[in-house]
Amino acid sequence: MDRRPNRLAQETSPYLLQHAYNPVDWYPWGEEALQQAQTTQKPILVSIGYAACHWCHVMERESFENPQVAAVMNAHFVCIKVDREERPDVDHVYLQAVHAMGVQGGWPLNVFLTPEAKPFYGGTYFSPGNWLQLLTSIGQGFAGEYRAELHASAEQFTRVLQASELEKYRVADTAAGVSDEEFKLLVYTLAAAFDRTLGGLNRAPKFPTPSIWRFLLHAHALSQSPTLLTQLTLTLRHMAWGGLYDQVGGGFARYSVDAEWHVPHFEKMLYDNGQLLSLYAEAFQVTGEKLYHQVLYDTVGFLRRELLSPTGGFYSSLDADSEGEEGLFYVWTLDELRDVLGPDLELAAAYYGCTAAGNWEHGRNILQRSASDEEFARQHELTPAEVEEVAREWQLKLLAARAARPRPALDDKILTGWNALALQGLLDAYRACAEPQFLELALQTAAFIRDKLTSARYSSQGSWLGLLRSFKNERATIDGFLEDYALVIQAYLSLYEATFAEEWLQLAAQLTETTLAHFFDPNENLFFFTAAAPGGNTQGSQLITRPKELLDNVVPASNSVMAHNLHRLGLHLESTRYLDLAATMLRQVQGLVLESPQSMANWARLYTTLLRPTAEVAIVGPDAEAFRQELSRHYLPNTVLAGTVAASPLPLLQGRLARNGHTTIYVCFNRACQQPVHSVAEALAQL
Repeated sequence: MDRRPNRLAQETSPYLLQHAYNPVDWYPWGEEALQQAQTTQKPILVSIGYAACHWCHVMERESFENPQVAAVMNAHFVCIKVDREERPDVDHVYLQAVHAMGVQGGWPLNVFLTPEAKPFYGGTYFSPGNWLQLLTSIGQGFAGEYRAELHASAEQFTRVLQASELEKYRVADTAAGVSDEEFKLLVYTLAAAFDRTLGGLNRAPKFPTPSIWRFLLHAHALSQSPTLLTQLTLTLRHMAWGGLYDQVGGGFARYSVDAEWHVPHFEKMLYDNGQLLSLYAEAFQVTGEKLYHQVLYDTVGFLRRELLSPTGGFYSSLDADSEGEEGLFYVWTLDELRDVLGPDLELAAAYYGCTAAGNWEHGRNILQRSASDEEFARQHELTPAEVEEVAREWQLKLLAARAARPRPALDDKILTGWNALALQGLLDAYRACAEPQFLELALQTAAFIRDKLTSARYSSQGSWLGLLRSFKNERATIDGFLEDYALVIQAYLSLYEATFAEEWLQLAAQLTETTLAHFFDPNENLFFFTAAAPGGNTQGSQLITRPKELLDNVVPASNSVMAHNLHRLGLHLESTRYLDLAATMLRQVQGLVLESPQSMANWARLYTTLLRPTAEVAIVGPDAEAFRQELSRHYLPNTVLAGTVAASPLPLLQGRLARNGHTTIYVCFNRACQQPVHSVAEALAQL
């Protein structure tokens, strides 16, 4: 068969390269494709997916590799392939379009556009027969009598997309501030959706959605409600016991297809695992639960072993499939377990819920747990220490045996925002566990972002610090989106608080000024997802609308992250401008936060933060680092932390001295300070 490459062969995205030898005449998203549509007056087919997407692979295999299907696509359409992870702006616009059409959305996402890139029809996966029928119908209809009707439909959907985000969600600006009564209502609304038996939210499939449970941790810290802590620990335990979590190699899959956390969708994403490190680290600070401690170490082990690049950044994801089958790398028959574990098979099978018939498909087992080590020990007349020891032995043996299997495909592009989430997770794990290796890996990741994905930009309007989105083959490409800036700023602020190295605070401040200069919309006091370039052009100028991201999803909305950043940085730098803007941003969406906290969980955490004054803690003196480490072992969600051994020009440290040469801790609220103290225990009492 003729295997000539198409235009995607020149791209770096692993997802686009997967389609480089399709008979479809694919274009990457860009000026060439859009101009071709204008010149030929053909409709555009935009097909969006990502490298680890199972059904994307299926549709490629069934349709895009089929010469007969490709011939119809090439005849009627200008066909564009988009990696949603490289171009979240394109994905955002056309996913919203499909939602406006009444379709739930997902990936693969296939959307039909006019030559002006305005959407008139879309959907997700199509079987080969349905796909061919749809292509023929739309192709002939657009070329014939239905062209005007399809253009009219596209104009209607475009008007919906071009409405402001606040209009779309009918959000009214809230003049009043936050209140305890509204906070109680917010928590009550969220709690109505809890699965009180298996944890998580009461639905299937189940996503980990770390932002919901991090909000719950913060809400518990404020309210001391045992009900909230019970739901949190129930959720984290079942996620860590279930098939969602890789019992052999550590790390979490993207979601569970069932309500029991049993059967994962086996792809493993960097953004999930970075956020789940933060969640389990904070939960460990609150509870001291050994299970969470083990999850932290094993998940960092997974990241280091399977996603860390030789250059220092983290790769994006591992595919769900290997050898053409979903999950094959991760599952075991009883015979395979016997070959590895020998005489321990019976006990191990009981521990991991495995049977001869299999607990999944084709006689295979997904390893999972249903009891704590203490409970399992009682059931089998062992001590918890014996169970812990033998389970670790099984894990190491199974990991070694699994390493010999054909591996799932690796998406080896390095994304800035996702690396920032991994950096944040590593820092939270370091603070909780005081593990030097976690900090070492965090510093390596931060240096990679600084050295490889950051650049000075210049124009007639001055210079600024900019970010690039993607790195592969020693080349950084695509201007950063608000997601990248917001998540890097967040991580750099945390890195300053974890090291007291002022470089990271300064970089966070510089990047914040870039977002204000190039992303901010003063009309709505929110940030666009794409940057405005000098001269008035926008980074997303090829898009039919300039989106804003309001809803927290599997990754928190970039606007919610920026609001948190402005609050934290405002306290560090004593900037009323930043503090006021953070509060204003929350007011813009406050009605939606109270109405739909599941979709606004990171905003809800900011709401909780603003209910009480944030503690400003400064540590000054020769033992500043030791005091910082001791203090950081505690969960202190509404606190900013600064410190220095000697004098520092930073606002929170100016005029603060080590009294009588002894390391001194200053705890302040609203710039009013408590009595300076000389021990962490005394500072915790003030907090």
